[in-house]
Amino acid sequence: MAELRLEKLSRRFKGGIEALSGVSFEVADREAVFLLGPSGAGKTTTLRLVAGLEVPTEGSIRIGGRDVTHWQPRQRNLAMVYDKHSLFPHLTVFDNLAYPLRNRKLPNAEIRSRVDTVAEMLQVGELLGRYPSQLSGGQMQRVAIGRALVRDADVYLFDEPISHLDAKLRARMRVEFKRLQRDFQATMLYVSHDQLEAMTMADRIVLINRGRIEQIAAPQQLFDCPETLFAATFVGEPAMNTFAAVLTEENGGFGLRVGSSRIELDHDWLTSGTAISPEADYVAGIRPQHITLAGADEAGENLVRGRVFAVETLGSRIVFDIEAEGTVVRILTTVDIGRRFPRQSGKPIAFRIAPEFLYLFDARTGHTVRHAQFAGREAKPTNSAAPGARRQ
Repeated sequence: MAELRLEKLSRRFKGGIEALSGVSFEVADREAVFLLGPSGAGKTTTLRLVAGLEVPTEGSIRIGGRDVTHWQPRQRNLAMVYDKHSLFPHLTVFDNLAYPLRNRKLPNAEIRSRVDTVAEMLQVGELLGRYPSQLSGGQMQRVAIGRALVRDADVYLFDEPISHLDAKLRARMRVEFKRLQRDFQATMLYVSHDQLEAMTMADRIVLINRGRIEQIAAPQQLFDCPETLFAATFVGEPAMNTFAAVLTEENGGFGLRVGSSRIELDHDWLTSGTAISPEADYVAGIRPQHITLAGADEAGENLVRGRVFAVETLGSRIVFDIEAEGTVVRILTTVDIGRRFPRQSGKPIAFRIAPEFLYLFDARTGHTVRHAQFAGREAKPTNSAAPGARRQ
């Protein structure tokens, strides 16, 4: 295995289209790093550059300390798994797994040993005599992953290898992948647009948007301490609620004005971090599980009143969509709490925003100027357990 380093990597296509701009990050030896971002962010372009299938306009790629920027793909000692399994239909599972080893003209005894070892790890040992047409989708994808792992590669590249599987198989493959990475101790760069995959499987996440890196962090750090508005709203399910907000001073105290509502702020939150200015425009954010539902007739501080827009039941949890202050606010709560409140569209309802759970972003730059007070520490959610974005 070996470390992978990208330094100021850029890729421009004809017509001035910039797919990647100044991307730099490192994958340490035996680390699993995920490239996460929306479609068109530059994830697959980055992977193709590492694989040698594209040539960078600027920047360099180093594997094991060697500059491989202009090396041919076959010189880089990489293994790649695509989003579709692409097995040879006329070969058995054993022969598919053995194919890259036979190309290297390894002895038959070593080929058998490597294939048997990987087949056991991937739990496809009983399938070695079958053909791809006799396998399920999950089995075929495990074989495709095995064909990469059977090689003694420096770095393993994965291009959304489980995205085409059904939900149940994806959940199983996520568990198997994490076990595999632990047992195999491989250096892996994995492309995904699915945050659940990244949050549960990655050692670190490189969050990329429009060809530029937004943030590099461990999964929980990325969730708790996003550095930009994009990172805050992209990671987390349901997504973070955001509101246009203005910092105001009234009666000797500071608060955030959100439409006609006002959220009182405490002194510690105001004085921590980057200085903020009264009457400046900000974007306030809060996670759906950190908002407390309230009755329409309740009184008190930090209440926002609205009407039920829609309700989604998710087994043990419920998502309330509430129209308030010109937007729809999503609130995640438990079934036990949710059944106390009206679910019919149009019914009046209220919710309370606790200032310690607020994030604040510069409306012009999108950079974070305040994290929630619990960020980086263990939080006690108001309504329910934290969402599926937490690392397993």
